[in-house]
Amino acid sequence: MANNGGRVDANLGVATTLHLASGRNVVVEECAVSLKGAAGAEEDGDYEACGTAPRQRVSRHTVGSTLQDLSNMEEQYDDEDDDDSDWEPVMRLISKKWFCVNCTMPNFDDVSYCDICGEYKESKILTQGFFASHSAEDQTSTKLDLKERCQGIHQDGTAIGFDERMLLHFEVEMKSHPHPERPDRLRAIVASLSTAGLFPGKCFSLPAREITVEELQRVHSLDHVESVESTRNLLLSYFTPDTYANEHSACAARLAAGVCSDLASAIMSGRARNGFALVRPPGHHAGVKQAMGFCLHNNAAVAALAAMAAGAQKVLIVDWDVHHGNGTQEIFEANKSVLYVSLHRHENGRFYPGTGAAQDVGIMDAKGYCVNIPWKNGGVGDNDYIFSFQHAVLPIASAFAPDLTIISAGFDAARGDPLGSCDVTPDGYAQMTHMLKDVSQGRLLVVLEGGYNLRSISSSATAVVKVLLGDEPACEMQDVLPSRTGLQTILEVLTIQLEYWPMLKSTYEKIQRQWDSLPSMKIKETRRKRRTTPLGPIWWKWGSKRLAYNRLYRRAP
Repeated sequence: MANNGGRVDANLGVATTLHLASGRNVVVEECAVSLKGAAGAEEDGDYEACGTAPRQRVSRHTVGSTLQDLSNMEEQYDDEDDDDSDWEPVMRLISKKWFCVNCTMPNFDDVSYCDICGEYKESKILTQGFFASHSAEDQTSTKLDLKERCQGIHQDGTAIGFDERMLLHFEVEMKSHPHPERPDRLRAIVASLSTAGLFPGKCFSLPAREITVEELQRVHSLDHVESVESTRNLLLSYFTPDTYANEHSACAARLAAGVCSDLASAIMSGRARNGFALVRPPGHHAGVKQAMGFCLHNNAAVAALAAMAAGAQKVLIVDWDVHHGNGTQEIFEANKSVLYVSLHRHENGRFYPGTGAAQDVGIMDAKGYCVNIPWKNGGVGDNDYIFSFQHAVLPIASAFAPDLTIISAGFDAARGDPLGSCDVTPDGYAQMTHMLKDVSQGRLLVVLEGGYNLRSISSSATAVVKVLLGDEPACEMQDVLPSRTGLQTILEVLTIQLEYWPMLKSTYEKIQRQWDSLPSMKIKETRRKRRTTPLGPIWWKWGSKRLAYNRLYRRAP
């Protein structure tokens, strides 16, 4: 472990420790004095830098810190510069900011509602969940003890896995912007379930425990497990620039994995009909040997193997987080007993983490047991997701016939999420949950992954829990029409998966006919070719034929 002035390299990642000032070097942060620069950083939404200058190391002995230094410096100044009659404090240029509790976006102090999501500055969303009013006029305080919310009455039904200690996992040193994976995510969901009377009330609580090292080694390498455990001795550490840990993170990660393991076992044994794991840190990016993408241990993978230890022969994992679960795919890509299906924003590998192309189908004898549905753009909504469920996810899942279905339920594809920029509604999530309920004779485990808009994540999670309890979705989605790019994506996926799942042939032919009936697609392709075909030399742009050039290139229909 090498110390680099406060930065400590941890196993397979970079760990950072904070040094307190005690006669040693002190780390300070200087505010940017340019309003233009600060505003530009906010508009860019850059998590790493937004309104603060780079850190500078300040030594106890610097130029000007002794009387001799001050005497020498006097000769460098002219007496005429001493006139400070027109001096004004630079602090007047700095506008105070507040960060939205709902979406974490920065706002200037002179506004009361978030410019991005419209949330009120003093919102009660952490105590009332998504039921909290949007307006300033109705912000009555409802203080509920978090521990009391989780003391449900045990019954044979829907189990909720949650432990307050998972809230202790947070980024100790806030940078210029709050980290999106924050404890408030769980607070908002629990507050929503409590306000709705679902938990406590209709759901029962499953006691949490820290998973053992031996159980974790079924999924992760020993080096990875020890790397996460080593953070117990560090105030703040980083495995990647966006994946933090503090002294409580290892405990929180083991609690999250333990909750998922025990819920899977309870469902398989019949002690619970289904369950929802309200856990963090999330897990689907964590692979065999690495922590990344806010994830430390792979909770869904732990649950799948726990289910197999409890008697399941086959497990289905459906991952609807907006990011591809590269860790889960890596863990099971050679395992025919686990079918992994992921619907995610991909954009030909340009969207994080860049994995999950439709051509990734598994390896060796397990080809076809990895199904990736990679969206080509943002803004994907209910219709594309439901259409893909109807024509790809459910047909393959039914043929696989799993004993347990696990949903890696990231809600960052929800409408309003600052990272996902998609458009799935709570009704859409409820409908997808309902469609998966009967795949494994009702044995269904939902594991929380991402989701960073508190209203979106809490309303979506509540809609999912209602379906687990037996409620029907608010609206039936029959004969949905996908977007053009959504239809194209499903057709490409079926083309690839048809080799491994022959029963998809009729569905493939149906969608192929639907695609062929869209002449507008061919017209667009023709127009695109016309724009890119060279019709004249570039020097026409500046010569006597510039009008012809503009007509051919700039005004093409």
